[in-house]
Amino acid sequence: MENQLNQRTIIRYSEAFKLKVVEEIESGKLTISGAMKLYDISGEGTIQKWIRKFGKLYLLNKVVRIEMKDEVSKIKQLEREKKELESALAQAHLKILAYESLVEVAEKNLGVELKKNLGQKRFDMQKKKGLDKGQE
Repeated sequence: MENQLNQRTIIRYSEAFKLKVVEEIESGKLTISGAMKLYDISGEGTIQKWIRKFGKLYLLNKVVRIEMKDEVSKIKQLEREKKELESALAQAHLKILAYESLVEVAEKNLGVELKKNLGQKRFDMQKKKGLDKGQE
């Protein structure tokens, strides 16, 4: 008697049956839960596995990308160049911060407003260049 209680019934569905169920679900005749009830199919993922394996609509959720061989290498090259440019930009920002810090320290130690003086000199030089061009 104990041997009979410990035995499990294994149900195998034919491929034709699986295809029929998947087709009925994909055509909208049945839902997955409706098919489970109608055909007495147990197991939460059973029909979903069939849909992944046999279904046509399942393919609509996939993105298929077709590329030429040189496209892949071009994309990788562009990604490398992008990383190099990002690194160069980060280094430039660090340099600017270092120079600004240097100017601040120099201003404190020398007691001179370098930023203001440098900014004014630059403006004067640009103004002078503009006048020189206008006189030519």
